[in-house]
Amino acid sequence: MKLNAKLLIPLLLIGLFTSCFEDGDDNTVTASEINDFVWKGMNAFYLYKSQIPNLANDRFTSNSEYGEYLNSFTQPQNLFESLIHQRETVDKYSWMTDDYIALEQQFSGVSKHNGMEFGLRYVPGSSSEIYGYVRFVLPNTSASNQGLERGQVFYGVDGTNLTIDNYRSLLFSNDSYSINFGNYNTNGTPNDSSDDFIDTTNESMALTKVVYTENPVFKTEILEVNGENVGYLMYNGFVNEFDTQLNNAFGEFTANNVKHLILDLRYNPGGSVNTATLLGSMITGQFNGQVYTKLTYNEDRQENNSTFNFTNTLGDGTALNQLFLDEVFVITTRSSASASEMVINSLKAYTELNVVQIGTNTTGKSQGSITLYDSPNFGRSGANPSHTYAMQPLVAISVNKNDGQVPSTGLVPDIELEENTANLGVLGNPSEPLLDRALMEIENSSRHFNYIAPITLVGDNNSFNRFAKEMYFDNPFIDEE
Repeated sequence: MKLNAKLLIPLLLIGLFTSCFEDGDDNTVTASEINDFVWKGMNAFYLYKSQIPNLANDRFTSNSEYGEYLNSFTQPQNLFESLIHQRETVDKYSWMTDDYIALEQQFSGVSKHNGMEFGLRYVPGSSSEIYGYVRFVLPNTSASNQGLERGQVFYGVDGTNLTIDNYRSLLFSNDSYSINFGNYNTNGTPNDSSDDFIDTTNESMALTKVVYTENPVFKTEILEVNGENVGYLMYNGFVNEFDTQLNNAFGEFTANNVKHLILDLRYNPGGSVNTATLLGSMITGQFNGQVYTKLTYNEDRQENNSTFNFTNTLGDGTALNQLFLDEVFVITTRSSASASEMVINSLKAYTELNVVQIGTNTTGKSQGSITLYDSPNFGRSGANPSHTYAMQPLVAISVNKNDGQVPSTGLVPDIELEENTANLGVLGNPSEPLLDRALMEIENSSRHFNYIAPITLVGDNNSFNRFAKEMYFDNPFIDEE
């Protein structure tokens, strides 16, 4: 692997600093190798570099000043966090890890999982108590083996009621725990959640996390409306390693002469830009070779701005199964993020294609990231063998062909409809409320549909996996020899 020539000059400039420095009195100033890697990587690539004075190219006037700066941080994570622009509001997604093996596994669909995918909401009328509800269950896991089902509600973990202060430690700190079940009670008013409550029970279930590989192509169905076939796809993550499975799903749709598509991204936190481009290309076909999305880098990297175009092949040259649709229905929730939002934003830029979004606002994340390793060119090859630190900083913003960006408040649905904990339905079944609403649009039905006011989502199991909501792509500054 070699460094892209466009990146070479900036790195030579900052390469004047090493982890061992000489001050004016010939005294050695030692700096952490990892801190050196952190500053150099952020200086070279960080999207919001211009907003961070300590990342300026002329920030340090001597090697000793640079060394003293690095040595003022006892932990690499502290230095990294000090270089983040407005962590709570702007950059909520840049991360550093001390285990890049786990990061790489996550990106390939491998992680520790007990099989329970869940959401968390406030108990009606409370600002501190929360409850969890099962969104879906992954096959061949602890949860599926014990019969856990979508729609089940839990109010506690290991006998302790969930609150806004303790749910992180209860649900995300241990590989094994028991969930305490409850029942969601509408109090006889199914269309008014203000008087709902959670009935506690004595039932529980023990769950254990193990290393698990998740196929993001969760469910496909062929439905019929007005004599025409409708394809339904629930897709839960943009993972390169499963591009073939995604293409096979569209092969099923083309074989069944699907005329309409309902793309369910309600729980999809994002992933690979390359895979998101393939998905958009499978839905269409009439835009091959045209701009799908564009990536814009920081002020120093403008020459590296790039485009991803609609294509008709996988990376290995396999032909894509393309539907050539002029309309697509996309189901979203607040958990739809990153590459999921990019698909909607990119497709909507083409007025020839009618994109109908059903559900609630998405997350509002349009930035993409790359993995930086502690090597001379920040690539995986040649990474420092003495540690496994890596960074996943935001380095680019995704915009559509018209330079339109996903708002930070998320994409607003054309048809607003909230998932109702008391009636989640069965995923892929025509009676499931959000799918049913999409089918209504296809059949041009005017039948009555109850509206449920949006309910605050505290989070979901992906919210606390710091790698989950990335929109990532191959490092464009690294070339394979």
